Amino acid sequence: MVKTPAKKSAAKAVSDDGAWRAQTLERARVAIKAADPGIVEVVKWRKASNNMQGVPVWELGGIICTGETYKDYVKLTFAHGAKLEDPAGLFNAGFGGGTRRAIDFRKDDKVNEKALKALVKSAAAFNAGKTPAKAKKAAKPATK
Repeated sequence: MVKTPAKKSAAKAVSDDGAWRAQTLERARVAIKAADPGIVEVVKWRKASNNMQGVPVWELGGIICTGETYKDYVKLTFAHGAKLEDPAGLFNAGFGGGTRRAIDFRKDDKVNEKALKALVKSAAAFNAGKTPAKAKKAAKPATK
């Protein structure tokens, strides 16, 4: 898989999907990038089904979240969302699995920038605290 640095904002990459989708994704993008200056935006998974536009992905110590547009909504999927606290109740999709959680924004939904920034900070902190399973095993002291 090839990672491509985002040369333009995520909203510009999906501008053909409709103005409200592009605006929503751009508002989310601004909040995500404002949460931590170390967050990197890349484009991954370019394929025919997304017109080779790819999927914007925000990373810091691993994937924080991805942004996708659909006909009726914009989806932010948090890679480890099930492990994150969500005091503002932003997660409204993706409850079927044990790892990811998502936020679906419909046409008239507003982006709660403050709560989204807090969630992104939590995801970045989670990524920073991850250690490979082998390292965790090695770090455990032997019991007698």
